[in-house]
Amino acid sequence: MKNMKIIPVTVADLEQLHEVSVETFTATFGAVNTPENLKAYLEHDLSRDQLRRELADPHAGFFFIQKEGQLAGYGKLLYHADDLEIQRVYVRENFQHHGLGRDFLEFAEQTARDKHLPKVILGVWEHNDNARAFYQVMGYHRYGAHTFDLGNDHQTDFLMAKTL
Repeated sequence: MKNMKIIPVTVADLEQLHEVSVETFTATFGAVNTPENLKAYLEHDLSRDQLRRELADPHAGFFFIQKEGQLAGYGKLLYHADDLEIQRVYVRENFQHHGLGRDFLEFAEQTARDKHLPKVILGVWEHNDNARAFYQVMGYHRYGAHTFDLGNDHQTDFLMAKTL
């Protein structure tokens, strides 16, 4: 984690969180979804009001990933009774392939251990081959699937888990 920090996000950081959320989601999925569905998702699921509600959730934690003092990405964790869920982890394009995704997964896994949670879970879009392969290399295995709505497009996310 050289020159990298993971720091908690607060309500005071809402504007930065909104900006990096929209930027990274658009960069990751904009080209493979219709403009209408992308717009609907951004305006509803990543709106400032929605992010404010998620920041207020006592079972959730947002974290900025910084590299050399710059905002490189963010992640969101959800704390459940029996596991820790990595709900989002996005890295800005110019910071990708620097090991930041790996560092965030290791951070999440250590957070789960610290909270005595036996496993970490996540969902990944079935067509996101790079992310699925990365999670497999990191020790995650597929255990199911669920529907993820992006606008009016019903997509499939594979559910993956890692026992700690």
